[in-house]
Amino acid sequence: MTHTWKVVIHLFDADDVRDDGDVTKAHAVLTTSAGTRLDGYGRARRAPQDVDVPEIGEELAAARALRDLADRLLRATSDDISAIEHGDVHVVH
Repeated sequence: MTHTWKVVIHLFDADDVRDDGDVTKAHAVLTTSAGTRLDGYGRARRAPQDVDVPEIGEELAAARALRDLADRLLRATSDDISAIEHGDVHVVH
């Protein structure tokens, strides 16, 4: 049996109110085959003196959103196992 989980990454450009740098925000959404949804978030900021290469900001924000999503998935897994085992469980990553 094969299960398909889908991850969609939404990228948003925003101004950084602290200075003239550009900010890219990412929202990663995981949907499992059972319909469970988890969200991860990331951001990247380009300093004003850096060359403007939007793809780099998108890559970094997406990577951070995926890392956040992975951490949230590990916590959900640990919580699920803890509920079954009736005790604290720490999943090693």
